[in-house]
Amino acid sequence: MSYTKDQISNRKFDVVIVGAGGSGMRASLQLARAGLNVAVLSKVFPTRSHTVAAQGGVSASLGNMSEDNWEYHFYDTVKGSDWLGDQDAIEFMCREAPKVVYDLEHMGMPFDRNPDGTIYQRPFGGHTANFGEKPVQRACAAADRTGHAMLHTLYQANVAARTTFFVEWMALDLIRNEAGDCVGVTALEMETGELYTLQAKTVLLATGGAGRIYQSSTNAFINTGDGLGMAARAGIALQDMEFWQFHPTGVAGAGVLLTEGCRGEGAILLNSNGERFMERYAPTLKDLAPRDFVSRCMGQEILEGRGCGPNKDYIHMKLDHLGADTIHKRLPSVYEIGVNFANVDVTREPIPVVPTIHYQMGGIPTNINGQVVHTVNGEDRPVNGLYAVGECSCVSVHGANRLGTNSLLDLLVFGKAAGDHIIANNKPGTAVQDLPANATDLTLARLNRLENAQSGEYAQDVANDMRAIMQAHAGVFRSQEVMNEGVKKIAELRARVANIGLQDNSKVFNTARIEALEVENLMEAAQATIESAAARQECRGAHLVRDYEHDVTHPTCPLGRNDAEWMKHTLWHSANNSLTYKPVRMKPLTAETVPPKPRTF
Repeated sequence: MSYTKDQISNRKFDVVIVGAGGSGMRASLQLARAGLNVAVLSKVFPTRSHTVAAQGGVSASLGNMSEDNWEYHFYDTVKGSDWLGDQDAIEFMCREAPKVVYDLEHMGMPFDRNPDGTIYQRPFGGHTANFGEKPVQRACAAADRTGHAMLHTLYQANVAARTTFFVEWMALDLIRNEAGDCVGVTALEMETGELYTLQAKTVLLATGGAGRIYQSSTNAFINTGDGLGMAARAGIALQDMEFWQFHPTGVAGAGVLLTEGCRGEGAILLNSNGERFMERYAPTLKDLAPRDFVSRCMGQEILEGRGCGPNKDYIHMKLDHLGADTIHKRLPSVYEIGVNFANVDVTREPIPVVPTIHYQMGGIPTNINGQVVHTVNGEDRPVNGLYAVGECSCVSVHGANRLGTNSLLDLLVFGKAAGDHIIANNKPGTAVQDLPANATDLTLARLNRLENAQSGEYAQDVANDMRAIMQAHAGVFRSQEVMNEGVKKIAELRARVANIGLQDNSKVFNTARIEALEVENLMEAAQATIESAAARQECRGAHLVRDYEHDVTHPTCPLGRNDAEWMKHTLWHSANNSLTYKPVRMKPLTAETVPPKPRTF
């Protein structure tokens, strides 16, 4: 049975938030406390959102364990981004960090404590004291379940503030009027299969990342880049999508994340010779160098034949020297993951690990207020009524490589900032803008094409081929030829996405329909990634291309980074599969600019 306009119900709100993870719930909390009528849509129960999987901590220069300040944090984040992060946004995030962490503490988040009652902090990769001199304890942790503690704290605070949650609903498309303003979303209630228009003064996207475009991923199955797909179809460019972080320590063969907090607590990486090889690559920070750097070092050890195991295809992470008491107190989930996914008791023996896709640095371009922006003549202009926060957005504070624990900080700082900005610009008593006549045309066309294509391909077959292509053509180590091949293969795959069919047309909780819609969103993220990557002819952060590698002494491109030509943000446009660029913002709000230099540790 086809979907028709007369079957669509309409509801009106001040704000519709798509996604109930850390950033969505931090924004909704601000809005609900201010008395706005807020709807939060989520494909899963809010505490099942992917923020729950964050383990190691949230960064803030509290200085509870050693001397620290926001300027050190600012410097580390700029350097970690390989100078692709916008320095005004980075300063804003690092200055706000202590405030948002104390906000959570006051809501009751159960951080680990020091003997004097202050929040416990651990060292983390790339975070240093005195501008790169030595590792610093900056990650505020709740054992190795920090995201879990944070998500439950935010959910309870939202329940107290009477936020309205629409659980097991999937937003399908943004609704924009002739002026280009965003006036709502179309959404599917999974339980009934009914279609709705949710009309709003403001729409905030908080849909998380698209890590499921890769074969081996630490991301949950729900991370299908829905916000990215919605934005791309609505004519909004996606920024810096070539930059994907491979987390150094995914369980070999399973892809399950083992927190960087392991190395923060003192775990070390060993090759087949039993050598702590990171001392060779990063003499100062060793195992606590930034993630892109550690992942490449691990990959290099494996390529040069020093991997562990019968096939020499993984690295060992050794924790047993920390002692069973420390592991059970500070890293209880790591112990459980070792037993369940690797059949290893980490208190007695090393655990096999490999770099695994983890986080997208790119996303929907925004400013520090969370407003989605489009670039006109080199100038960022807000899209009225549309915001994005969290991993689906690109502010850009992470640039070409994110530092560990800055993701949870990003959620809190920009979730709160977006909420504050929406409140400041909300005019009580003003009506919601009318929906345009064609508000539901795109959504109806997408749904009815699936309804009428019973002989098409199975969605997961197409998705699995996409993941295999992305894994092979946009991995830790890239080459121009391999990326160019990937561009052709993904372009060919787009035709197959348009040919996906549904054998089951039932309405009630039809997961096949949801998966088919998700694959359309994954397609946008995958094509944005491979097109942007193939065009960037340099090495920067997580984007290492063998063709452009140089040593640190190269006069114009140290370590392959070409600042003269490529210190700029990529913008991918879905409508005509094209790329444009905009400059990196090098001027902070108040601090001195951190000038580019070779990135060594």
